[in-house]
Amino acid sequence: MAGRTPWANLHRPLHRFLRTETGSAAVLVAATIAALIWANVDFHAYDRLWATKLYVGVADERISLDLHHWVNSGLMTLFFFVVGLEARREFDMGDLRERRRVALPVVAGLGSMLVPVGIYLAFNAGHASAQGWGTAMSTDTAFALGMLALVAPRFPRRLRTFVLTVTVVDDVVALAVIALVYSADLDPVPLLTACGLFAVALALRRAAFSSGSSGSSGFLQVLLGVAMWVAVLQSGVDPIVTGLVLGLLTSAYPAARVDLERASGLFRLFREQPTGELARTARSGLAAAISPNDRLQNLFHPWTSYLIVPLFALANTGVPITGDLLARSFASPITLGIIVGVVVGKPVGVLGFSWLLTRLSRGRLRPSVGWATVAGGGTLAGIGFTVALLIAELAFEGEELDEAKVGILTAALAACLLTWAVSRATAALPHHVKGRALLGTTAPLTDLTTEVDEERDHVRGPSDATVTLVEYGDHECPYCAGAEPVIRALLGDSDDVRHVWRHLPLTDVHPGAQLRAEATEAAAAQGAFWEMHDWLLAHQGETSVATLVRQAGVLGLDTARFREDLRSRAGAARIAEDVGSADESGVSGTPTFFVNGRRHHGSYDSAGLHAAVRAARLRADIGG
Repeated sequence: MAGRTPWANLHRPLHRFLRTETGSAAVLVAATIAALIWANVDFHAYDRLWATKLYVGVADERISLDLHHWVNSGLMTLFFFVVGLEARREFDMGDLRERRRVALPVVAGLGSMLVPVGIYLAFNAGHASAQGWGTAMSTDTAFALGMLALVAPRFPRRLRTFVLTVTVVDDVVALAVIALVYSADLDPVPLLTACGLFAVALALRRAAFSSGSSGSSGFLQVLLGVAMWVAVLQSGVDPIVTGLVLGLLTSAYPAARVDLERASGLFRLFREQPTGELARTARSGLAAAISPNDRLQNLFHPWTSYLIVPLFALANTGVPITGDLLARSFASPITLGIIVGVVVGKPVGVLGFSWLLTRLSRGRLRPSVGWATVAGGGTLAGIGFTVALLIAELAFEGEELDEAKVGILTAALAACLLTWAVSRATAALPHHVKGRALLGTTAPLTDLTTEVDEERDHVRGPSDATVTLVEYGDHECPYCAGAEPVIRALLGDSDDVRHVWRHLPLTDVHPGAQLRAEATEAAAAQGAFWEMHDWLLAHQGETSVATLVRQAGVLGLDTARFREDLRSRAGAARIAEDVGSADESGVSGTPTFFVNGRRHHGSYDSAGLHAAVRAARLRADIGG
């Protein structure tokens, strides 16, 4: 039996997140190549730029850092803020909302750090370079997800969620290591100040949540964040940890239909009376309809992915590569410890610890994907770039730092090639073996809270269909009308798919939606639901009772009975039940599709729905 949850699994922000990472991977690679070329053409100019001192301050109080540290400790705070936002969203709305599923990726994440650290220490035992063990433990979230799409597109989408979960655990532990192991001497006074500011930020978030508002003043939140960053910097702890902490504080939740209806009402008021005050109220209502986490991810994620992380790569990967450096590096325990630790240790840690937990729990805790996919996640985890370079900058200097950078870059390249090899090997497996290897046998979380009832629901297609496509729709919605030909083609191409329609009339934006829904129910009472359904979607726009009655006559229905059912609103209760089930499943817009109980977040064009049906059919064939 599939796990059941009260609302939707992964919302569109996750897929925007993954697409942004995919697009930015090329920018990150380009920045890395540019840094290497620049450093090898004119290293003095490269070094001089990043050593430029910049300061900000008020009166006699100022913070002075070189450009290199402004990027590493300043701008990268925003990157880890976005990582914290995504981690919180996974706990609130993603796979980790079912807490039982947290254990395995957490253990896999810990394994992906412990094994590489052990290998690194084995290479560096008895050397002062052993202090740099942290360089072998981290995974680059942005690079790993971007490379996944580039070198291993055949892996299922659930691998992205698995990798994201593992890397979030990785980032949390790695930043804790930076704060506790690689920070300078601690000054307790600023650290206590930062803790006090954190308590204030937490109190403001809780007060906003209790009052049902969208959050406290954005300006106040920014001030608190900047003050925390300064206090942590003054304490001697690397301040990037503040970004992760503040991101983890920011809650995520699906947009509620009542909030969307309120936002629509505020916009209509503004449309009728376009004043400055109503514009501000409408803007506030629109913002309040979605979670702070969603708003902040939408604001910051493109900047971190397309500017900040590539800028970090440009500032940190410029190593003048010479024959002497390469010869020295590939004989250095630092370089070898990083390469072997990451390229071998990461996959062994992820696979080994996942397998061990599965065995110890007797299968109760197991990966949500197949073992080939877990292996791909392990090889991807070997791309330790951003945090690895941060730790290398803190742990090493001079030649040792150059050797560490060579190791990190070489390991990242090797991990990409290894992931590609795993992807190709998996693709070569026989079809039935490949499905199990990719998807596993763990029942996916079910987002649809109300199961399909053949006696009650409007269903077309075979009752024993392998794949059930449930659509929450609105007969006045142009997007539902656009999806209808795709669904008909899907049903025509497949004899193992059934389509279920459930009503979600969005009366705040489609005034005639409720009447149209009731017309289909009046037609259903005479056995003609789908005929009326098809006609309504094909004829968008204002529809009167007279038009509906005339169409009932065209369909050969008893028009007197049809008119009476409309007058008495005989179908209203049935429609309200569908709306209630939509609310329980986290549905607030149309069309929204569920494929075998799992919410479909991709496009609803032909390619998107056909791909979702193929994946559901494959999961059904392997029993997952």
